[in-house]
Amino acid sequence: MPAKVDAEQCTGCESCVEDCPSDAIKMSDGKAVIDVDSCIDCGVCVDTCPAEAISME
Repeated sequence: MPAKVDAEQCTGCESCVEDCPSDAIKMSDGKAVIDVDSCIDCGVCVDTCPAEAISME
C-alpha cells in the first residue's frame, strides 16, 4: 500500500522528498504529494516525517 499524506498535518519541510528512495514525493502548494505509481511502500517517509503527517494505509 502506498503512503498517504495528511495535508493538514504536513508542514512542508521537504524531509520526505529528500529521503524518498524512489523519488515518489513531490511538493505541491507547500505540501507533500505522493505518486502512488512510483511509491515502493518502503515506509522511509513515515519514519522521516517530523510532523507525523505520512502514514501507510
